[in-house]
Amino acid sequence: MSPFKSSLYRRLLLWFGIGNLLVLFLGSLLTRGFIDYTTAKEIDWVALAQSADVAYESGGVNALADWSMQQRNDGIEATLYEKGQPLSPIRLHPSIERSLSGWLDADKDVVLHPYPGLYVAVQQVTGDDGRARQLVALSRSHARIAPQTRQLILWGVQLTLLLVLIGLLSWWVARSVARPVEALRDATRRMAAGELSTRVGRRRGDKHDELAQLAYDFDTMAERIEALVAHDRGVLQDLSHELRSPLARLHLILNFAQRSQSPDEAEPYFLQAEQEIDRLDRMTGEMLALSRLEGGIPGMNRERLDLDELVRTCVAQAELEAGVRQVLLQMHASAPLLMTGSPLLLERAVGNLIANAIKFSPVGGVVELSVQAVQGNAELSIRDHGPGVPEAELASLFRPFYRGSNAVRADGHGVGLAIVQRVVQVHGGEIRAENVPGGGLRVTLRLPMLAAAENGGPLL
Repeated sequence: MSPFKSSLYRRLLLWFGIGNLLVLFLGSLLTRGFIDYTTAKEIDWVALAQSADVAYESGGVNALADWSMQQRNDGIEATLYEKGQPLSPIRLHPSIERSLSGWLDADKDVVLHPYPGLYVAVQQVTGDDGRARQLVALSRSHARIAPQTRQLILWGVQLTLLLVLIGLLSWWVARSVARPVEALRDATRRMAAGELSTRVGRRRGDKHDELAQLAYDFDTMAERIEALVAHDRGVLQDLSHELRSPLARLHLILNFAQRSQSPDEAEPYFLQAEQEIDRLDRMTGEMLALSRLEGGIPGMNRERLDLDELVRTCVAQAELEAGVRQVLLQMHASAPLLMTGSPLLLERAVGNLIANAIKFSPVGGVVELSVQAVQGNAELSIRDHGPGVPEAELASLFRPFYRGSNAVRADGHGVGLAIVQRVVQVHGGEIRAENVPGGGLRVTLRLPMLAAAENGGPLL
C-alpha cells in the first residue's frame, strides 16, 4: 500500500505540518511581546538624539537616513526635525502626525505612551553648529535591546515552542498508536489462552485507519476460528454419539464369533462385523465431508457446467439401485442450464437426493426429476411418492444426524441431506423440502445460472 493512501500516514503528516506552521506563527507573534516585557536597558533618548545629530552634522541628510535605517532595524523609527520639518523620511501614524506639531512647538522633552505597546519621544538637541533640532522617535518598547540579543530571544522562543509542540505531537502519536496495539496484544494473548470470544473492534470506535482495519481483521479471524472450533466440537460430539451404537454392535458380534464352535458357525458373525465396519467407514467419510464443507471447502475448483447434463449423469448412476428397488426414475428437462460450480460436489449432492428419494419410494414407485430455469436460477426438483415427512419435522430435515420418525427403519446416518444443504449454500443457492398433496416429499434446490453474456466465456 502506498503511504500516501494511508489514512494514518496522512493524519501524522497533517499534524506535523500544522505543528510547524504553529511554531512559525506563534513564534513571530509571541516573540515581539516577549521582547517588550524582557528586562533590558532603558532607551536613553538624550543619547539617541545626540547620536542622530552627530550623524546629520557629519554627513548630512544621507548620513541621517543611514542612521534612521539602522535604528529601524533595532525596532525604533526615528529622525531629526528642524523648524517643524523632518530631515529624513519617517513613518508616522496619521493621528500621531496630527499631534506632532503641538509637541514640537512646546520646545520641551516629551515621552508619551498614546497606544498600548507604542512609545513616542520628542527630545530637544542642540548641535555643534548651534542650531536647535528635535529627535522624533517611535518605539514598540520602552527598552532597547541589542540585535544579537533580539535574535537570540527569537530563536529561543521558537525553539521552546517547537519542543513543546513536538512533545505534544509525539505524546499524541504514541498514545494513538500504543493503545490499539496494546489492545491487539491483549486480545492475542487471550485468544492464545483459549478465550475464543475475544474481540477488539469495539475499542476502536468509528476510526477507519490501518490500526482499526487490523482490529477488524483480527475480529473476523477470531469469529472464523470460534465458529470452526465450535463446529468441530459439535461434529466430534455428534460423531462420538453416533459411533457408540455400531461399535457396541460390533463388539457384541465379535463376542458371538469368539464363542462359535467352528469357522462355519462364526462366518455369519464375521460377515455382520464387516458390514458394521463398512457402515462405520461410510459414516466417518460423510462426517469428514460435512466438516470440510462447514469449514469453507478451501480450494474448491469451479468450472462451467450444464446442470441438466450433470443431473442426467447422476440419474444414470442411480439406475442400478433404482432397478433393485423396482423404482422408476423419470426426468423432465427443458434446455441446457449453464452455471459455475464444483461438478464433484454437485454430483454428490444430487446423488444424495436421488438416493434418498429411491430409499423412501414404495416398490413400483416413481421418482420424478425436473430441471428448469426459474427467474435466472437453475431449479432442480426431486419428488418421491413415499410417506413424506411430518410437517413439524421439515425444519430439522437438513440438520446433521437428524432422522425423522419415518426414517427409523431406513439405512443412513442423517448426514446426507446436511451435506446437500451445505453444497447448495457454498454455490450461492438455496434448498427447501415440502410435502406434496397426495403423498411424497419434494426437495427443490435453486442455483444461480450464468448470465447470457457469460455463456460463451472461458471456464472459471
